[in-house]
Amino acid sequence: MERTLILLKPDCIAKGLCGAVMSRFESAGFKIRGCKMLHLGKDLLRDHYAHIADKPFYPDVESFMGSTPVIALVLEGANSVAAVRDMLGPTDSRKAPKGTIRGDLGVDMMVNIAHASDSPETAQKEVARFFSDEELFPY
Repeated sequence: MERTLILLKPDCIAKGLCGAVMSRFESAGFKIRGCKMLHLGKDLLRDHYAHIADKPFYPDVESFMGSTPVIALVLEGANSVAAVRDMLGPTDSRKAPKGTIRGDLGVDMMVNIAHASDSPETAQKEVARFFSDEELFPY
C-alpha cells in the first residue's frame, strides 16, 4: 500500500467542499490515515514549494496558500499517488475534464481545490513534512 499527501486548499475550505472531496477519495477506496487542519506559515510554505520558490509567481502561491488554514490528509491505497492525481485531473482546472475533482470544482491553475504529491518519493517527504509518525493511524 502506498501513501500520498493531499492539501485541501483555501478555495476548497472557503467553498465548503472538503467533505465532498474527501468523500470522493473514500468512495474510490482510499483510507484516510492522517487528517488535520493547519495554517501554513511562510517557512513551511517555502520548504514545501522549494521547487518553485524562485519563480516570479511564487509570492502569489504563498499568499494564497497562507490565506486560510488548509486540511492536510494522508491517503493510503494501491498506487495512491497516481490514482489520486488521476482523480484530481490536470493542475490547471480549466483543462481538467468533467468528472475529475478539479474539472468539476476548480477554477484555474492555482485555485484548484487540492495539492497532491507528484511521485512516491515526493509523497514520503511531504507526509513526513506535515505529519509525525504518531499522527498516522494504521486502521
